[in-house]
Amino acid sequence: MQQLVMFDIPGFKELIKSPKRIIITTHANPDADALGSSLGLYHLLQELGHEVRVITPTAYPQFLNWMPGQEDVTIYEKDIQGADDIINQAEIIFCLDFSSLNRIKKMESIVRSSDASKVLIDHHLDPEDFADFSLWDTGAAATAELIYDLILMLDMKDKITKDMAEVIYAGIMTDTGSFKHPSTTAKVHRTVAQLIDKGADVNKVNRSIYDTNSTNRLRFMGYAFLEKLVVRPELEVAYFVISAEEYKRFELKSGDTEGLVNYALSIDGIVMATIIIEYQEEVKLSFRSTGDYAVNSFASEHFSGGGHKNASGGISHIGLQKTVKKFEGLIETFTKSYLFAPNPV
Repeated sequence: MQQLVMFDIPGFKELIKSPKRIIITTHANPDADALGSSLGLYHLLQELGHEVRVITPTAYPQFLNWMPGQEDVTIYEKDIQGADDIINQAEIIFCLDFSSLNRIKKMESIVRSSDASKVLIDHHLDPEDFADFSLWDTGAAATAELIYDLILMLDMKDKITKDMAEVIYAGIMTDTGSFKHPSTTAKVHRTVAQLIDKGADVNKVNRSIYDTNSTNRLRFMGYAFLEKLVVRPELEVAYFVISAEEYKRFELKSGDTEGLVNYALSIDGIVMATIIIEYQEEVKLSFRSTGDYAVNSFASEHFSGGGHKNASGGISHIGLQKTVKKFEGLIETFTKSYLFAPNPV
């Protein structure tokens, strides 16, 4: 069931009618939707005369370096003191593409304690109640789609530039799996058509995101398919397990494992796919599923995670081997326990 909380548009217009010091932030390890929606809003607010800074908790993938405005992004973990100084002066903080403040990692405490007005724009389940204004719609395909909706609500469609159109398009394209996911509605296609009308070069965006591989990434992908792919056809599950040593061996960077889990899901007969990656302080899990198999419930119940019905993430602090053992025990009942789960988003 779609869950929706709409802006108080008159109140929001009053909030932004005069120039303000504004921060836009998004979740750690930003993807194309996170950065694209942030930069789309960044360009709009700059056009309206505000002093705007985008601060991401951590670095984002190199394949997003084409996005106009990314060169002005502050990465919190690389300049904590400088970023804190900026946040402490903020009058408005926009929180994009995450539903709980713990998703911004080390930024959580300073953002939570800030006296700035907080604005949440998101499409994930179970939002934390911290914002003064919320545009939250679990039926939206991407936060970038909600940024476009907000522009229309403000009657500012005429302010959409080619740069804005392209970063918003990138967010929608990637969060719909290149328009393959069930979230790809007629409205999504109408929105994308209007972004193209505004100058979005969809060929450039697609090539920038999907066709800019490093040699190390391609070698890693080959290795992962040959050596690391585990297929359990009797359980209809496939998964990868990547150790910290392997991550280091291939000199992987943020985003280099992006999309790998989708290849496992593409195997005929597989309804759930996972990639489990060991980092220095934690083990991260990314889940994908098809149809009525709800990985958001699986991630929430067992790995302190969540997300969308067919695309979710989780985390573990018990080490790689114990995490894999736990996961392998749980998937024995996945196809029975998580069929037709609630909150089909």
